[in-house]
Amino acid sequence: MPQRPSALFALADRNLPLLFPPATLARLTELVDIDPALTVTDFGDPALGERLAGTEFLITGWGCPVVTPTVLDGLPRLRGVLHTAGTVKALLDPEVWRRGVAVSTAAAANALPVAEYTLGVILLLGKDVLGLHDEYRATRAFPPGLTHRDIGNAGRRVGIIGASRIGRRVIELLRPFDFEVLLHDPYVTEAEARALGVRAVDLDTLLASSTIVSVHAPATPETRHLLDAARLALLPDGAALVNTARGSLVDTEALTKELVTGRIRAVLDVTEPEPLPAESPLFRLPNVLLTPHVAGSLGNELSRLGRTAVDELERLLTGRPLAYGVELAELARTA
Repeated sequence: MPQRPSALFALADRNLPLLFPPATLARLTELVDIDPALTVTDFGDPALGERLAGTEFLITGWGCPVVTPTVLDGLPRLRGVLHTAGTVKALLDPEVWRRGVAVSTAAAANALPVAEYTLGVILLLGKDVLGLHDEYRATRAFPPGLTHRDIGNAGRRVGIIGASRIGRRVIELLRPFDFEVLLHDPYVTEAEARALGVRAVDLDTLLASSTIVSVHAPATPETRHLLDAARLALLPDGAALVNTARGSLVDTEALTKELVTGRIRAVLDVTEPEPLPAESPLFRLPNVLLTPHVAGSLGNELSRLGRTAVDELERLLTGRPLAYGVELAELARTA
């Protein structure tokens, strides 16, 4: 029997059982020689020297140390990095690509729960479930808002900022519903937007004409505080902002000032800073729902990320192209 390639886990050991439950781990160990009891969080550990020298594949994830040129020098046989999470921007030095190492990420698999969270939130916001819940709890009587003309999801206009993996998945999930969907993404043409079933508009138009806005753009220097005070002021009274992307895309101080007035609503799974200071008004405002960065893969959803990495490994070993490969040129404008 030919010798199996050598692989190594480089991630926090607490996640390993969820990422690689027994059936997935069995698949992995059939493909490569890997020690499930060894999870690397420090490439500088002297005890790893011989192990690293023979490693052909790194299975990485949350808790993986940065792969620097020095680390690569100790991995002369490295052929692939298979990441069981989303972005690899902060994890891999560009030298990884320059040395011809294949890189894959489970970002597409992680996009699904984020999009599902977003869909659920949009539907509930359209029915004003959060506001009506508070009123019902306070009065113990059916709120008069049940007949209010601004409540409901019939023909509601939803604005999507960013046709990222998650943004596109949200658009797909919204398709069966009776929404008009606007999209702002500087890299998407009007023809491409039509193919997605949405209407491409500039950012200011999207903000001024959408009653629910969901943020799915990557965090880059160009998108920092993309939604500043001036742009947040464009949102119509009663509009809602959903952010499951990164907190840095929204000016937190400006958003807090808007929310304190009660003029708009927000559902925030990410913030800047994260977590917010304990004294932040956002914890107390009735028009704000804060969740602790839970939209992405959690619990049993992590197994989907592990399966993705094993699928990608199988592709590499059988000479097929990666389904979710990451190219160095993409990093500047992706998450």
